[in-house]
Amino acid sequence: MWREYWNTSRKTRNRDRNLNQVSNETRNQDQNLNQVSNEMRILKYIKIDKESGPESEPGKKPLPSWPPKGEIQFINTNMRYSSCDPPVLRELTFNIEPAWKVGIVGRTGAGKSSLISALFRLANLEGSIMIDQVDTQTVGLNDLRSRISIIPQEPVLFSASLRDNLDPFNSYKDDSLWNALEEVELKEAVSTLEMPVNVGGNNFSSGQRQLVCLARAILRNNKILVLDEATANVDPQTDALIQSTIRRKFADCTVLTIAHRLNTIMDSDRVLVMDAGTMVEFGHPYLLLQNSEGYFYKMVEETGSSMAEQLHQIAKQAYTMSEPETAERESL
Repeated sequence: MWREYWNTSRKTRNRDRNLNQVSNETRNQDQNLNQVSNEMRILKYIKIDKESGPESEPGKKPLPSWPPKGEIQFINTNMRYSSCDPPVLRELTFNIEPAWKVGIVGRTGAGKSSLISALFRLANLEGSIMIDQVDTQTVGLNDLRSRISIIPQEPVLFSASLRDNLDPFNSYKDDSLWNALEEVELKEAVSTLEMPVNVGGNNFSSGQRQLVCLARAILRNNKILVLDEATANVDPQTDALIQSTIRRKFADCTVLTIAHRLNTIMDSDRVLVMDAGTMVEFGHPYLLLQNSEGYFYKMVEETGSSMAEQLHQIAKQAYTMSEPETAERESL
């Protein structure tokens, strides 16, 4: 009996030893595969095409005041993310006048964010994008991107001081930083500009992070501001503060808003409707709503009868204020 017990015990130990050996070998294989995968990823990143020059060529550097107005022209613009991919933007041609507030709408995949990528030259462009009569493809990337402010949907904060997040290049005086914080009602919540910001800004609420990004845009005071669904993930109170601050501080600036909610762009000067990478409609929201077969009209109607009625009313009031003579003639 004891012999049988020891034989069984020895077999069990041998089996456990074999299982451990197999487990170790499997773990080593996984580590080797991970290492190979990491190396392949690094090699892939190394082979990514570099962006064009960060600095403008001699004689083509824009003036420090550029752009003085904020006019934007897309002229037969196509964009693709790689040379072997089909274009994500196709034959875009439209003109945005200085200080216009333009809402960009469309369903998922319509090309709204790609249009903003084209403005910042984040991919390969064909055709032209002109800002105050300057072709953006002739301007260095640093000059171009530093002259356009953006408030993204997901606020970008660095693990550094609040000062560094507001003014990463140390270009402004403390008074300007405090004034920007006061404009977005964050001054009382901040004791010092050296206040640390945790990774991703997780020691700030979602709304506060968005307000820091708004303060950064106010500080730069560029003539063009891009809002990439900036109020999609904040509470209604912060949403209202952002909207009112933008209307007040950027009244003389060109503002492009990728709309998450139609009510935020119904009083815009123009609405740009995108579908499958093309522009299908462009005009004042009130005028677009006169076409019951149009894309924008159908998007508004899909919000429900009650909300659609409110949106129609907002657009009509905005049109009456912006085009009083035309609106009066149409009412006769």
